[in-house]
Amino acid sequence: MRDLSLVLTLCLAITPALSAQTRAIRSVSALGADAALAAARAEAGKRSWTMSIAIVDPAGDLLAFHRLDGASPASIQNALGKARTAARFRRATQAYDSLIASGRAGLLNFENMTPLEGGVPIVVDGVVVGGIGVSGGTSAEDAVVAKAGAAAVKP
Repeated sequence: MRDLSLVLTLCLAITPALSAQTRAIRSVSALGADAALAAARAEAGKRSWTMSIAIVDPAGDLLAFHRLDGASPASIQNALGKARTAARFRRATQAYDSLIASGRAGLLNFENMTPLEGGVPIVVDGVVVGGIGVSGGTSAEDAVVAKAGAAAVKP
């Protein structure tokens, strides 16, 4: 019995040290990705805009995608790039679009960055859990649809 007590005591002492070496990553779920995609599609449809919409996890990996009828084939990769940029860099792609327009062309050297308006991080309780990217309209139109999709994701 004393040996069991010793083993349990050691396990409890080691547990905090091990947990400090890992962290929990929050990510938008499949249900959340579906909600974002549905809200973005509804916003685009309401305005008769034809677009591609991509939802990614915090690492930028694709969770959901939809290309509306009539959307340009070129919008596919742009939507995915905007979503990845918003998730990985944890801010709206409009910020990078503005910086480049003001002369910060060096940002174009960042690998896997799409610095065009229309990508928005999906934030829940202050944590970036994914990103949404939209392409096919003007930059401002893309951003309107992306914001509607991001707002649909709830805790």
